[in-house]
Amino acid sequence: MTDIQSPVPDPAAGAKSPGISRAIYGMPMFATLLASDLGATVSWYTAGLGFIELFAIPGPHGGPVLVHLRRWQFQDLLVRPASEPAAPGPGCTLSFAAVHDELDALAERARAHGGGRVDGPADTPWNTRDLTTVDPDGNVVILTAARPAGLTDAAFSGRLRQWSRQQGLQQPGSRSDR
Repeated sequence: MTDIQSPVPDPAAGAKSPGISRAIYGMPMFATLLASDLGATVSWYTAGLGFIELFAIPGPHGGPVLVHLRRWQFQDLLVRPASEPAAPGPGCTLSFAAVHDELDALAERARAHGGGRVDGPADTPWNTRDLTTVDPDGNVVILTAARPAGLTDAAFSGRLRQWSRQQGLQQPGSRSDR
């Protein structure tokens, strides 16, 4: 499907996260969140969810006016202080790719950190395992991982293969569709 290598590992037992790059690159997509308490929000994402603080831009009064967070390559999140109480947009959810076997530990890390809400991880009908979190300002962030072979719903996988054939696409999971 593409000639660009994805940093997301194939869903397999024992798969490991690709690690976090500190490289500066043109971001093809990013989200910006407003935070009522910038320190609490940055801590939630770094200490709780495993992002790193790539850099912070200081403002005229010494505190940061922007903090650039990153989890994996192309998983960039910018956080800015809110000038009034921050309120999440209804219906907006941010999703970040994750590794299936790492979700339970990540959930425990976030729960131990506190300051936000953690639900799951739980299997979805579309063959992922999702960890749903809510940051200190109420923003919903889902860490989602494809389920490895043997843990998938065979009926859903069959429907996906059928849809792919009808669309003239490569079969999901084949090396040529990545």
